[in-house]
Amino acid sequence: MLQYTWVINMESRKVPKATLQRYPVYLKALRRLKKYGNERIMSKDLSALTGIESTTIRRDFSLLGNLGKQGYGYDIDTLIEIFNEQLGVDFDEKIILVGAGNLGRALLKYNNWDHVVGEIAVAFDSNPDRQGTRFGVPVYPIDELEKEMPEGCRIAILAISDNVQQTVDRLIANGIRGIVDFTHKYIQVPDYVSVKVVDVVSSIQELVFETNAKDKKGE
Repeated sequence: MLQYTWVINMESRKVPKATLQRYPVYLKALRRLKKYGNERIMSKDLSALTGIESTTIRRDFSLLGNLGKQGYGYDIDTLIEIFNEQLGVDFDEKIILVGAGNLGRALLKYNNWDHVVGEIAVAFDSNPDRQGTRFGVPVYPIDELEKEMPEGCRIAILAISDNVQQTVDRLIANGIRGIVDFTHKYIQVPDYVSVKVVDVVSSIQELVFETNAKDKKGE
């Protein structure tokens, strides 16, 4: 592996917002390449994978230091390390799922997150018929949440309809600091806990309104 020297000073080298928005796209492609055994990549090949012009890729990468070598390309492991650090996220995060009903099972079946986040490591459900192993992930009784939560786990997905606030309180007491909420229930959390509400119905409604508005403009 070629060794590159890279020192990034975010104060003296301000990265444009548009460039920052491309970082996850690069990381997604690089992690996929690594999974399939690739060790290096040329900008033109990365362009074909991401749909981003090779000149833009080279300019974006130049903001992070002297990363490439002409005729050799970019070392994939080095780029992944840099983008992981720049994005400030653990992309091997161990996630827990609470609720293994229809939605929960769909999430368990997907569970690769396209190489850009971690994976669901364990799930919990109060229904014995849903417990066991589903799509390679152990599903434990909800009563065993404290016992079976992975050490250091910080992110939970909520896909339940009963005892939501009580479950949230238990999760936070055991180290959860981020919640993806599919419950459609109002929940209260401390300031240090982040909640992302996923409301498909509202999203569809907004899309219908936007589509109708654009159609009226086009009349």
